[in-house]
Amino acid sequence: MYKHVLVPVDLNDNGFSDKALEVAIWHAKHSPAKLHLLNVLPGIHMSMVATYFPKDAAAKMKQDVEKQLEQFASTHIPEHISYQTHVVEGKPYSAIIDCAKKVQAELIVMPSHKRSKLDKVMLGSVASKVVENSPINVLVIKPQG
Repeated sequence: MYKHVLVPVDLNDNGFSDKALEVAIWHAKHSPAKLHLLNVLPGIHMSMVATYFPKDAAAKMKQDVEKQLEQFASTHIPEHISYQTHVVEGKPYSAIIDCAKKVQAELIVMPSHKRSKLDKVMLGSVASKVVENSPINVLVIKPQG
């Protein structure tokens, strides 16, 4: 039985996170567990990157993403399921693992992009890095088709 389930959500890819959330909701109903939805922002606070953005750009971006994530959650999660949203900045795979530790998650349910073997070698896969480095169970939901 799980008490906390983490679900990384990609808001830029419509329908991508929906299937993973459906599976996480099933686990939450049967455990019962609290869901934690996470979105990871790119690191725009890094000194080299930060010079290209206005000083308040990061704060505004985070507020906008928090609203989008809350809207995604309220649209997809039934009222009787407890959840919390989290927006953090950093490298996606390490931010996912760090958030899982912070919320004491026992399970990470995440989607996996459909990529070719060459893409995985060149770009790396967030899901595979999370699986490799996570101290807890990771359930990867593959795309259909």
